Amino acid sequence: MPEPSKPAVVGAKPQGATDQEAAARAVREMFTSIAPRYDLLNHVLSFNVDRLWWRRTARTFRHILARPNARVLDLCCGTGDMAFAMSRRAGKSCPQILGADFSHAMLQRAAAKSAAVAGSTPAWIEADALRLPFPEAQFDLVTSAFGFRNLANYDAGLREIVRVLRPGGECGILDFGEPRGALGALYGFYFKTILPRVGTFISGVRGPYAYLPASVGRFPDPQEMLARMKTAGFAEATWKPYTFGIAGLYHGTK
Repeated sequence: MPEPSKPAVVGAKPQGATDQEAAARAVREMFTSIAPRYDLLNHVLSFNVDRLWWRRTARTFRHILARPNARVLDLCCGTGDMAFAMSRRAGKSCPQILGADFSHAMLQRAAAKSAAVAGSTPAWIEADALRLPFPEAQFDLVTSAFGFRNLANYDAGLREIVRVLRPGGECGILDFGEPRGALGALYGFYFKTILPRVGTFISGVRGPYAYLPASVGRFPDPQEMLARMKTAGFAEATWKPYTFGIAGLYHGTK
């Protein structure tokens, strides 16, 4: 018999958050608190596989990144790793790549990394993914790597992505999954028991790394997420698992 799907949820809900505004505020505070160690923790806790996931996602959209006049938006960009991966993939074609995040501390880290990179680099803007400061139909590609899951309202986030995409534009949402079987059990033990302890020890901050596995468990499963994407206005939507389903890419076309 098929396993029952998760009950539908509106969006992320950190412990203690009573409404969407409180959830968004709690998420911003969490990521601001871990910004100084964010990159180190990402690489250590993923055993550097996160770098492979970013490169693979950028490769998926190489046909867009090869256009010199393409406009690309990376939502919930954090310290910019997805945006940098796309910039490297684009090479000399130099599309316009913009990273957006509502954590000022994360954007400061992204800007500092830009300063150390020769040549064209992404630009950065402080913005809420649910209230983007752009007119309709502005971008050829919108991506989000490990950030969409933290939105206080998933459906509103998808609608906003559709709004700013041009007709025929594409969306890539890279996020964690929950692998099944023996690997899933082993990974689940690491993700829910080991990772929070290591993350808390290195960051020196309690809370964010306990929230991480809880947020993944709360996130819609692939079938539900694809249905939500189509309801939001994507004509096509697919999901491709990465590394046995530990992560995966949702790919939509407006």
